[in-house]
Amino acid sequence: MKQIITGLGVGSHFEAWGYPAESVVELDWNETLELESDITLNTTSARHFSGRGFKRNNTLWLSFILQTENYNLFLGGDSGYDTHFKEIGNKFGPFDLAILENGQYNLAWHYIHMLPEEVLQAAQDLRAKQLFPVHSAKFALALHAWDEPLNKIYELNKSINFPLVTPRIGEPVQLDHLPQQFSQWWKDI
Repeated sequence: MKQIITGLGVGSHFEAWGYPAESVVELDWNETLELESDITLNTTSARHFSGRGFKRNNTLWLSFILQTENYNLFLGGDSGYDTHFKEIGNKFGPFDLAILENGQYNLAWHYIHMLPEEVLQAAQDLRAKQLFPVHSAKFALALHAWDEPLNKIYELNKSINFPLVTPRIGEPVQLDHLPQQFSQWWKDI
């Protein structure tokens, strides 16, 4: 079995789900792990709480950077917008692709989930060459329509024309053929 790499305190959940303890690696912010001779993983900060119910913030939320000889990828996960994106961009950027959450947002959750305009700003702060907005068009946790996040980010992007990667769910993204052209498939549903 390959390794599971996660934030501090999350490993016990994987073990409870039946994963062997020796396959789980817990990391803190700002750690580096050589996955293979040509793949490096860096952990970076994210702004999100962890846990539900009465026990909160007993695990650490991370963002990840995957670096190979040819690519530098930022995998953001959930995070509210803050200065950490610019700090990460200055230290590790530019990125070939930034994968950032864009969806399931609400002004009340502003500190832990970005609004579409913040997603675009975070991609610029990271010095990303392209933005893959995720965490949208699947199921509703927030009070917006399922297609609102993609509609909003496209509308906001008209003034800056940032390269967006928006594949139909299941459509392959060819990292070695970027920039790829994608349709606004959600408008046809």
